[in-house]
Amino acid sequence: MLYLIGLGLSDETDITVKGLEIVRKAARVYLENYTAILLVETKVLEEYYGRPVIVADREMVESDSDSILKGAETEDVAFLVVGDPYGPNASIMSAIGAAGLQLYNYGQTVSMVFFTDSWKPTSFYDRVKENRTIGLHTLVLLDIKVKEQSLENMARGRLIYEPPRYMTVGQCAEQMLESEEIRGENAGTLKELAEGADEVLGGPLHSLVLLGRRTHELEHVFVREFALDKGRWDEVWKRDYEGRT
Repeated sequence: MLYLIGLGLSDETDITVKGLEIVRKAARVYLENYTAILLVETKVLEEYYGRPVIVADREMVESDSDSILKGAETEDVAFLVVGDPYGPNASIMSAIGAAGLQLYNYGQTVSMVFFTDSWKPTSFYDRVKENRTIGLHTLVLLDIKVKEQSLENMARGRLIYEPPRYMTVGQCAEQMLESEEIRGENAGTLKELAEGADEVLGGPLHSLVLLGRRTHELEHVFVREFALDKGRWDEVWKRDYEGRT
């Protein structure tokens, strides 16, 4: 039997009791490691589980999945996934509650990919604008590049991989500003965020929340705890958000 087991978003202790029991009895244990990262290294998982863990990179999962499934009809195989195994980035949908914003007030979630010289998709722009128009928050999921080839190496058939890259909030804001210049429909401003966010947000992985105007006073109080300049936050709240529920 092949088991897909979610690990949560933090460390080795986030696994469920049932999931841990399966891991400890499985013939082989794989860890998918290219769509998200845990806060601990693989060896920490191995020590906690008491089992060796095989790291399954993108090439193995997408091109050599038969090796993972081998023998699964007669023995148990555990496939570990950061977050929720049944949907990409699904755990962030729950973890975002830590931001203190009401989940009912979120609109459509969007993804931001790394721009290239020849590819700068702005499909996210319409979703952000729609959310903003009706006053809803927007959760922006940021791109991850792990064990990927450049176009040149791919074309030449060379198995040379680019260094891992994790999009930061600052990079996301810069690309949104660039998209605003292209579209020019005034979906919002992110200038201040683009200029200094990465200095205070720590290491990856990052997500970005764009605050909608349909807000509650309790959201103001909770978000204020994260504000670098609480006085400035109070001014913005009073000007743009207060009394708009």
